[in-house]
Amino acid sequence: MSTATGETLAQLRRDAIAVFEAGVRAADPHRAVRAALNGERAERVWVIGAGKATSAMARAAEDYFGSAIVGGVINIKDGHSEPLTRVEQVEASHPLPDERGVAGARRIAGIARQAQAGDLVLCLISGGASALMPLPAEGITLAEKQATTRLLLGCGANIHELNCVRKHLSAIKGGQLAQLAAPARVLALILSDVIGDNLDVIGSGPTVPDSSTAAEAVAILQRYGLLEQVPAAARARLESGAETPKPGDPALAQVRNVIVGSNRLAAEAAMARAAELGYPVRLLSTTLEGEAREVGRQLAQQRGCVIAGGETTVTIAGTGKGGRNQEMALAAAMALEGEPDTVFLSAGTDGTDGPTDAAGAMADGTTVARAREQGLSAADFLANNDSYHFFQPLGGLIITGPTGTNVMDLQIRLTR
Repeated sequence: MSTATGETLAQLRRDAIAVFEAGVRAADPHRAVRAALNGERAERVWVIGAGKATSAMARAAEDYFGSAIVGGVINIKDGHSEPLTRVEQVEASHPLPDERGVAGARRIAGIARQAQAGDLVLCLISGGASALMPLPAEGITLAEKQATTRLLLGCGANIHELNCVRKHLSAIKGGQLAQLAAPARVLALILSDVIGDNLDVIGSGPTVPDSSTAAEAVAILQRYGLLEQVPAAARARLESGAETPKPGDPALAQVRNVIVGSNRLAAEAAMARAAELGYPVRLLSTTLEGEAREVGRQLAQQRGCVIAGGETTVTIAGTGKGGRNQEMALAAAMALEGEPDTVFLSAGTDGTDGPTDAAGAMADGTTVARAREQGLSAADFLANNDSYHFFQPLGGLIITGPTGTNVMDLQIRLTR
C-alpha cells in the first residue's frame, strides 16, 4: 500500500466517522423533542412512555414544561437513564420483557387514567418501547403472552401478524394507552426505529388507532395451526372479542401522533455532511432489509459515494460474536478486496450492534489482506458469524457507547 493510498484511506475513515456522527446528531432525541414542543401550552402535564431514548426525550420535556409537569413515569432500558427531576424512570429488560417492565407499564397506565380534561398527556416513544412497556391484558401473564409470540415467530409470522395478535393480548398497545387518558389531550412524540415509519408498528402503537381486529388475530393463529397450542388464557382473550380502539373512536379524538426522528432524517443529515466534505453522495435507500451479508456485498459493489439506512437481519449458523452491522461490514470487506481508496461503514445509531459493545464496523479494500497477514480468514469468520473478533485486532470496530437515540442503522460508502 503506497503512502498516498494510506493517507487517503485514513482521511476516508475519518470522514466516514464524521458523516455517521452527523446522522446520529440529527436524531438527537432531546433536540427533536424540544423542536416538536415549540408552541405547546398546558397548565398540567403528565409524562409517560418507554424506549431506549426516552430518558433524553423526557429531559427535553422537563426543560420545556418545567413545573407544569405534575407527574410522570417512563420505562427505559437498563443503563440508559439520564438525570431527571420530575419524571420517574423505571429500568427494565430489553429485548426480552421482564416483570419490572410490567410493573412500570402498570404505573404508566395508572397515570393515563389519572389525567383529566384540560390536562396534556405527553407520551414519549422510542425504539424498544414494545418490549420495555409490556402490560398483558387482564387475566393473561407475561409468560403466556411471550409463549404466544414465540409460537408465531417459530412459524414465520410477519411483523403485522405478530402485532395484530400482541395488541389484542395487551392492555395498552394498539391505541389503548391513549384511550385510558381520555378525555385529556394526548401528544405522542415518536422516535421511529421502524422501516417505513408506520405509526401502528412503532412500539405496537400505544396511542394509535388499531385497524386490526380480535377476529383477525384468531384467524392468524388458525392459519398457522396454533390456536390449540397457545396458552388457554390467551386464546380465551382473543375469542372473547375484546377490542382495541379503532380509527374514528371518539376516545382518541384528542390524540396527536408526531414522528420527531427517523432513519430518513438521519440519512439526510449524513448526506449533507458528506457533501460538505466534498463527496458527491447519493441516498440509495432508508428501507434496507434482508440478510446483512448479502446487503453488505451489494452496497460494496455500488459505484461512487452512497448512503443508506434500514435494519437487516442475520441468520445465525455459527458460534461467533457480532451483530448485523459488523457482519455487513465483513461481507463488504470481502467484496471490496483490492479496491483502492474506498471505505464502507455500517453502524447502529443507538451505539449497539448485537450482543457487543460495538456500534458496527468499518472496512476498506485492504481489510482482508491485512487480516490475512495476521492469520485471519475473512471467509471463515463470516461463516462462523464472528465478525466482532475479525475486526477487533484490525482496529475496525466502531465503539461509541450508548448514543441516546435509536433510528435503526446507517451505511456509508465513500470513495476518492
